[in-house]
Amino acid sequence: MSQVNRLNQSGRINRNHPIRFTYNGQQYQGFEGDTIASALLANGVDIVGRSFKYSRPRGIVGVGSEEPNAILQVGSTEATSIPNLRATQTELYDGLVCESVSGWPSAENDVMGLVGKLGGNMMPPGFYYKTFMYPESQWLTYEKYIRKAAGLGRVPQETDPDRYDKIHHHCDVLIVGGGPAGLAAALAAARAGARVILADEQSEWGGYLLNNTETLDGQPASQWVSKVIGELGSLANVTLLNRTTALGYYDHNLVALVERCTDHVGENQPGVRQRLHNVRANQVILAAGAQERPLVFGNNDRPGCMLASAVNTYINRYGVVPGSKLVLMTTNDYAYQTALDWQAAGREVVLVVDTRANPQGELVKQAISKGIRVLTGHGVINVKGSKRVKAVEVAPLSADGQQLAGSAEQYECDTVASSGGWSPIVHLSCHTGSRPVWRDDVGGFVPGETHQAQWCVGGIQGTYSLEKALQEGADTGLQAAVESGFGKGDQAIELPKTNEPNIEQGQLLFHIPHHQPPSRAPKQFVDYQTDVTAAAIELAAREGFESVEHVKRYTAMGFGTDQGKLGNINGMAVLAKALGKTLAETGTTIFRPSYTPTTFGALTGREVGELFDPKRYTAMHSWHEASGALFEDVGQWKRPWYYPKPGETMHEAVARECLATRNSVGVLDASTLGKIDIQGPDAREFLNRIYTNAWSKLAVGRCRYGLMLKEDGMVFDDGVNSCLGENHFLLTTTSGGAAGVLEWLENWHQTEWPELEVYFNSVTDHWATISMSGPNSRKVLEKICNDVDLSNEAFPFMSWKEATVAGVKARVFRISFTGELSFEINVQANYGHYVWEQVMAAGAEFGITPYGTETMHVLRAEKGFIVVGQDTDGSVTPYDLGMDWAVGKNKPFSFLGKRSMDRSDCIRADRKQFVGLKPKDPNAVLPEGAQLVFNPDQPKPMTMVGHVTSSYQSACLGYSMALAVVKGGHQKMGETIFAPLADGRVIEAEICSPIFLDPKGERQNV
Repeated sequence: MSQVNRLNQSGRINRNHPIRFTYNGQQYQGFEGDTIASALLANGVDIVGRSFKYSRPRGIVGVGSEEPNAILQVGSTEATSIPNLRATQTELYDGLVCESVSGWPSAENDVMGLVGKLGGNMMPPGFYYKTFMYPESQWLTYEKYIRKAAGLGRVPQETDPDRYDKIHHHCDVLIVGGGPAGLAAALAAARAGARVILADEQSEWGGYLLNNTETLDGQPASQWVSKVIGELGSLANVTLLNRTTALGYYDHNLVALVERCTDHVGENQPGVRQRLHNVRANQVILAAGAQERPLVFGNNDRPGCMLASAVNTYINRYGVVPGSKLVLMTTNDYAYQTALDWQAAGREVVLVVDTRANPQGELVKQAISKGIRVLTGHGVINVKGSKRVKAVEVAPLSADGQQLAGSAEQYECDTVASSGGWSPIVHLSCHTGSRPVWRDDVGGFVPGETHQAQWCVGGIQGTYSLEKALQEGADTGLQAAVESGFGKGDQAIELPKTNEPNIEQGQLLFHIPHHQPPSRAPKQFVDYQTDVTAAAIELAAREGFESVEHVKRYTAMGFGTDQGKLGNINGMAVLAKALGKTLAETGTTIFRPSYTPTTFGALTGREVGELFDPKRYTAMHSWHEASGALFEDVGQWKRPWYYPKPGETMHEAVARECLATRNSVGVLDASTLGKIDIQGPDAREFLNRIYTNAWSKLAVGRCRYGLMLKEDGMVFDDGVNSCLGENHFLLTTTSGGAAGVLEWLENWHQTEWPELEVYFNSVTDHWATISMSGPNSRKVLEKICNDVDLSNEAFPFMSWKEATVAGVKARVFRISFTGELSFEINVQANYGHYVWEQVMAAGAEFGITPYGTETMHVLRAEKGFIVVGQDTDGSVTPYDLGMDWAVGKNKPFSFLGKRSMDRSDCIRADRKQFVGLKPKDPNAVLPEGAQLVFNPDQPKPMTMVGHVTSSYQSACLGYSMALAVVKGGHQKMGETIFAPLADGRVIEAEICSPIFLDPKGERQNV
């Protein structure tokens, strides 16, 4: 349990609070403030996983979101297990259990490691595409083992016990990044009075100031950070969100942030584990900083090869020196601080290898003055060692670094730190479609033009000077506040004085050459997580892949969970060289959300279980349950399906309900039908445009059936609309289509016809609807409704009246979905149960019978009434349905879908058209969905001419009947059609009118 690499002093960890944790079944110790990565390095753990393709041993490379190797499964139980967490970003807590996600039987001793040693050169880019094509029958087998070898974590199979939630914010200025530039921006904007949200993914504020020995005003930089955070935290107009990652940046300055609330505390914690913040900001300031690039050289993936800045961070922030003997290779001055810190920690700096011929920066001179050997104009061309760095080969380079200028010498060491410069973290800026722009002076891509109210400060735009980053942040924070209507442009804040060394321009070098070409040299890795090498990229270029996007997909560069944060720029540089282009000409790939992997729990929030798919109940639900109803789900509603009596089968119950309704009176809970209240002076005009038929002259108190089409002319929804007032309508929809219809109306109003003054409100839940059908329905209603004349003359079909039913104010509609005399009683939902019971009591002498959705379908099918989504499938026009009468021919405004209905394809004579089917065997029920043919003896594959949409055994008709769509069906009445079934039977049927009962509609008009 000895922490062999832990320093006795330094770092921001709490040595008074030791923490025990388990890694790969073995117990270790760290301290409060550690990450898993810093604790593993402190304990001398070299190998944390195996590589994607070659199963090579891999160690920790970075210190943050850029880490490609230390990907772990964290959690002590199956339920709490979390796959693919970065060890560098996962804070240590007592009792933490984690394991590598790759390597069998272990990451230390992996059987698949033989693949990398023996068959490494046999798996170039495109290997899988070219090799695993035949035999086709084995594709699923190939996929299984390829996925298993890929080496990522396993998805837990048990229910996640943690809680997640969401919150929505509006602010004036959102600042992403809590480093010096972000802190200065937040302070300036907050003092100006703007509402500020400051977010940073680290546990502590300060950004890279936490990782080095910078001073501000002659004091440790952490003191200035604490002072600023203290002031910001005291302001009511500021929200501070640490441990919070900006995962996505979307249009109109919407930024999604995920806050890790209890991840750092442990498992099964009370409260919310993670919270998704959806922030709509007036101004967004990106202060995400920059990430150091490694250099590409032979065997640069060996454990012990790290980023120079990562080594520096582990020493200064965590008090960990990840080795004993260091070789540092750099193209710039910044990395010299790593050598100085390593030496100050009491460890040996073997050599600093600078690719530049004559560096003269202040840090360079300081290193030399400390006795550190600096070898200029050289590069590390290869690393020796298998499971850990043992030595390096160093050779002289040409002035431009593109060729070797001499033979190599070998130096023993156990750690190699490299720095190829800095890459601005442009990921969030890319999310809105902005394409990064290459700048030679920065040595990286910076954010390009954007249409967002967006600002960039500090490292993200290549400003690496601390003094300049602070000034940029303060100026931009104030300007963003002014743009939001706060403060004045001259309200500058006082900034601390810095003490920075003079920094020379670095060398633009990415790939260190070798004596052999990349294809024969030791593997030179560009993307550590997906095992993409410089040789692979050159091969892709030779095979014709010139676009950086194509090369990315062919080689898998940047496809890992790190999105190529370390490797992409190096890979593009290798590609540019292979193509003979500049990096600016080659361009870059575009990063997409999420910035780092995000748990589904955070995205889902509380919308799980019943909150994800809530059960909806009508006001009469308890009565239905007490009456023995069985239920079916329709648009999240629990609707009574049928009401079986003891010993009844479903068929018997439905037959009883149908006969009772046709012969006396039946009652249906129709509360679930979608109801949308439409008001406004342009309501009629809007309905004219949305529906196929005309609404200009519909009188108050009257109702009309309407069809709604998509732009392609196909039926989208239907329903009865009632005129409640001159500019007031109640629109009804199918139960499952209500939300979609409302969204459809809002979309057309907001985006296409905003000039129309019309308003929509969903009132489905507001009204309980009781539908009575049958020849005795009027008699039942008359017993409980005395203030309205219910006669046919006074209350005709397709009209409505305000009335009092059982003492409750109601709207009563004379409409029918059964073809029988029908009344729909609508009362305020709280009275629904009471009125239902009064209806049942009043109908007792007539044998009133409740019926469910199955009976409703039989009754409507007997009348040839369609159910949208069952008898239509998105490819049916009103003409196909034989509903020409519902299409307004002379409307002044062309309704939605009209032009599409005139297309040649929509007026073909052989289109599938809505018809009825009467089986020759009256007891044979056609299966719904059965395919139809005209010639059952035709060899397979038969010519399918349609399918059955609805099919029932009708107790009222005395035979089975069906509805279908058949090619040219309207012209084939009386012809025979066949339904070949899977069991070998063939059902023969006659094509007929879809109206089987009361074709003249006499029953509903009595």
